[in-house]
Amino acid sequence: MAQLSVEQFLNEQKRAVEAALSSYMARLRGPETLKKAMAYSLEAGGKRIRPLLLLATIQALGKDPAIGLPVACAIEMIHTYSLIHDDLPSMDNDDLRRGKPTNHKVFGEAMAILAGDALLTYAFQLIAEVDDDRVPPSVRLQLIEQLAKAAGPEGMVAGQAADMEAEGKTLALAELEYIHRHKTGKMLQYSVHAGGLLGGADGRQTRELNEFAAHLGLAFQIRDDILDIEGMEEKIGKRVGSDRDNKKATYPALLSLGGAKEKLVFHIDAAKRHLQQAKIDDAVLAYICELVAVRDH
Repeated sequence: MAQLSVEQFLNEQKRAVEAALSSYMARLRGPETLKKAMAYSLEAGGKRIRPLLLLATIQALGKDPAIGLPVACAIEMIHTYSLIHDDLPSMDNDDLRRGKPTNHKVFGEAMAILAGDALLTYAFQLIAEVDDDRVPPSVRLQLIEQLAKAAGPEGMVAGQAADMEAEGKTLALAELEYIHRHKTGKMLQYSVHAGGLLGGADGRQTRELNEFAAHLGLAFQIRDDILDIEGMEEKIGKRVGSDRDNKKATYPALLSLGGAKEKLVFHIDAAKRHLQQAKIDDAVLAYICELVAVRDH
């Protein structure tokens, strides 16, 4: 796939995700303020990297990406809920997210918490309600089970808890990797794994794609750590230096900025290697890998 068509594919899929998210919000019944708070953060933009990874994996396996739209939206809802809660005064206490005031600054802390709760639970509803013969009940069950593991106390929430407990401490590299593999990596891995389930990946492809996603998840978070030091606020859409101010454990803090950049290259190279070994149409996934390595927001 040529670079232009890769970019066209990603732009088309991003538009499809945006349209589907709007559709799911429009059909939702509930208090108007709650729906406005949910939509405020969900529709605030962002890279949509997780949904795109899922849809690109389905495409790489020769299947129609459209079958993954409900799961792609579920993933984005869970990601958005985690950002709303991360920004709360009791967590990272951030005023800006994606260049806009954070949810609790607009709707208050209580409504922001409820908006996050609502997005989390609505995500599972979307998958449970999938009505597509190409996604049998057994696959839906696996998608729900694996999403709960990736997002919950064995996945993202475990990483968030470990991250909070690590504030102000000097960690070993293995401890820092645990935080990043769980806080960021598990949901990125799920995005690829779910794409493999929907796309019919065989055992070897599943193993290589899981390794690809594990390294990509670490690379994504390392790049995030680097941007917190040398990023531009108007591009990253949040306050630069918040990790340092909150005494967060990061790769630059542990390894130096130069060491963090070396680790980034290591994990990007490893991700590419496993992707090639999956023996699939990897053009779009490889392009996403490159985007993660150089992203400035």
